[in-house]
Amino acid sequence: MFDSKEEILEKIGLGEDSLIEFKSVRFAGSKIRGPERDDLADQLAAFANRKEGVLLLGVDDKTRQVEGIPVDKLDLVESLVREVCNDAIKPPLVAAIVRMMLPDTSGTERAVIKVDVARSLFVHLSPGGYLYRVGSSKRVMSPDYLARLFQQRSQTRLIRFDEQAIPNATLDDLSEDLWMRFHTARTLDSRSEFLGKQGMARQEEGGTWRPSVAGVLMAAPDPRRWLPNAFIQAVAYTAGSPTPETTDASYQTDAKDIAGSLDTQITEACRFVARNARVGARKGMGRIDDPQFDMTAVFEAVVNAVAHRDYSIYGSKIRLQLFSDRLVIRSPGSLPNTMTVESMTYRQAARNEVITSLLARCRVPDEQWLTTDRSTMMDKRGEGVPIILESSKKLSGKEPIYRSIDDAELELTVFAANQAPGSSS
Repeated sequence: MFDSKEEILEKIGLGEDSLIEFKSVRFAGSKIRGPERDDLADQLAAFANRKEGVLLLGVDDKTRQVEGIPVDKLDLVESLVREVCNDAIKPPLVAAIVRMMLPDTSGTERAVIKVDVARSLFVHLSPGGYLYRVGSSKRVMSPDYLARLFQQRSQTRLIRFDEQAIPNATLDDLSEDLWMRFHTARTLDSRSEFLGKQGMARQEEGGTWRPSVAGVLMAAPDPRRWLPNAFIQAVAYTAGSPTPETTDASYQTDAKDIAGSLDTQITEACRFVARNARVGARKGMGRIDDPQFDMTAVFEAVVNAVAHRDYSIYGSKIRLQLFSDRLVIRSPGSLPNTMTVESMTYRQAARNEVITSLLARCRVPDEQWLTTDRSTMMDKRGEGVPIILESSKKLSGKEPIYRSIDDAELELTVFAANQAPGSSS
């Protein structure tokens, strides 16, 4: 917003409004004396909660004079802005920070910092509360306004969360190699039209096309740029390690944050389990290997966790924990719609319609650890949960357990196979 020097100078001349705020930057030695940290947080959050806006640091809000920031202090000011965005605003705010030179009244070029804030997918809390921008000031949201805003920016809106546009992303942020996987020779649409029809992009009111949540999850090399917790945290523990609630790093034998497109996350998470799972051996007509887990069931469990998690919950990732006697997968979000743990075997409900549709077109990887009759990652017939339950119970003798934790997480525990007497691992 206001990308050219001419536009910025014009806005400075007109004064503050709903889209722009000026702040002088004052120093006491090597420390920033103003603006205060909390004030910065309130201003930035207010922009994100209303629509969008620009904070211009180095311009006096009363005189509209370009005062500038000493060049040797620019790093200090930028660090403060990033700290405020990450630590003083919940959930953290993504903002674009740009350094530029503007002339003062004498024509001398002075350094300023421009902070671009896009409309956010989330509702942000700052030290002053839930604030929004009205004209050149910020106001505390009334309870009814706040409720409406939460509704608009959550999965309860008419547009599902995975269909919503990412405000600060462009179609160029998507990898052509990744989205072209869904392209056919018969498709004659332009890039934007094609991505829009697939649910991977959405056109804003002004006509600009932007990637959707599903678009960055399926076709961006690293979705964490916009959805920081869109990854799988995988950890393998030694035998005798404590419960998931009390695990300690000293018990870890392997750990990996698995990122990338969702189908990549699924494949890499299953590889992690296959790599760290024990394989027992029995003597017979040659060596007979006994796997610790049914990998087809593991594959179905990871697919379900990735496809159905609630991506609107900020700060929560999928957690995969591998113990000597069990595999635990925790996925953010409660069960969708009216589904219960008891009804999962008999019903299916998709929280993320676009994501599940795209995964249903992703080929199952050709891996030694996986044997399945399916050709694509997502099964639309609702057979995933029964496969998990039946295959795992057949191997271990124990039926996997689904558990809803405080309506905030869905936990699946898959038990390992019992090693036969005389087996080795």
